[in-house]
Amino acid sequence: MPLFEPEQLDVILGLQLSVAWAGERAEDPQRLNWWNTDLTDEAAGGDLFSRLLPKTAAWAGLELARVAAIRADHAARSKLAAPDEARSLYHFGFELDEAIQDRLEHHKRHGGTPAEVLATTWAVKGAWDKKEFAAFLKELGSSKVEETPGGRRLKALSDQPAEAAQALAAALLPLEKNYPLPHGAMPASS
Repeated sequence: MPLFEPEQLDVILGLQLSVAWAGERAEDPQRLNWWNTDLTDEAAGGDLFSRLLPKTAAWAGLELARVAAIRADHAARSKLAAPDEARSLYHFGFELDEAIQDRLEHHKRHGGTPAEVLATTWAVKGAWDKKEFAAFLKELGSSKVEETPGGRRLKALSDQPAEAAQALAAALLPLEKNYPLPHGAMPASS
């Protein structure tokens, strides 16, 4: 099993959790509504988690929002000709996906808030602001994409997981009503 640098895993995890948060339905103000969850809002799932899991409430809500995002991403990828061969923000192949999940578990056990631990790729700034989130994604760089019936296919994707994650997140722009499934080809070595 290849070893992945913790810093790379944190970049990917920060992006995944940030997009999972932004993609929630959430109320007042409504976020992107890409998945029908409201797990991180302080008045909804966040309230429940703060009472059930006071030490890891922030992580718990974000982790479940990430699960919802993974499921939405999987459903969108399943419509592609070769879904398992496509790399997306929530699908990097078994070994890397497991390493990202292990890294999330590590952070939950060792304390610290998501904002502190994942500061370099953290877009959750409190209240939802679509323009601020779009600006965050724009800072990640630009990606050359081709709009396809299956989603936004990146014309080139780095073999470096953290760089690929940044390109995939940047390809979410422009923000659409439905999850646009940025994806690219899985490198031959994965």
